[in-house]
Amino acid sequence: MKVFFVHIKTLIALVLVAVVTTLICVGIVHYKRAVQASKNGYVIVIDPGHGGSDGGVVSGIKKVKESEINLYVSKILANMLSRKGYTVKLTRTSDVGLYDVGASNKKLSDMQKRKEIINNAKPDLVISIHQNYFASSAVHGAHVFYSDKQEKSEAYAKIFQQELNVTLGQNKEYKKADYYVLQCSSYPSLLIECGFLSNPTDESNLLKPSYRERIADIIAKSVDKVFFSETGSGIM
Repeated sequence: MKVFFVHIKTLIALVLVAVVTTLICVGIVHYKRAVQASKNGYVIVIDPGHGGSDGGVVSGIKKVKESEINLYVSKILANMLSRKGYTVKLTRTSDVGLYDVGASNKKLSDMQKRKEIINNAKPDLVISIHQNYFASSAVHGAHVFYSDKQEKSEAYAKIFQQELNVTLGQNKEYKKADYYVLQCSSYPSLLIECGFLSNPTDESNLLKPSYRERIADIIAKSVDKVFFSETGSGIM
């Protein structure tokens, strides 16, 4: 009889341990969700560069359009940030230009539409995704560009460039630039050149879905670092 009661006590203890463990796990999940939900105050605009008749630069070997790679990386990034709890707005979601059909200057029309989308979104950060090209095929690597029009852009560019450098094993400098998308609003804005399509290694990497996902992941982590360092609410 004593043995029976010992078994019952052991069983009850095991059940209690299981219940407590479950409650702790549920609590952790809810806490993580609450923390992620708190990020919903942050709005991120992701701008896949080019599109439609403006394909941007073309890769040297495979002849893939920059606009296609930009959109692919941007969509992955948008999904990653959305799952983290950010409110995300893409300037385009398919391989189309944003210009008015009857516009005499399609490039200007396209850029003005991007400006309109950015200003309507009132974002905490704008990230424009591009691919680079240079006459010398030896030039490679990912670069971050910013405008000094917005107070925080340079500080953000530094964080993004450091994350790219450390993860990709490179040593590149973030740079000031006067690109329209960086200067068309008062919101912190960065333009990221993910690599050089004129460089065989960069091109080979950027044509791989796994590498595009890697780039998107680096950028997503950089976004977290930006808001963690600023408010303490980001998640590394």
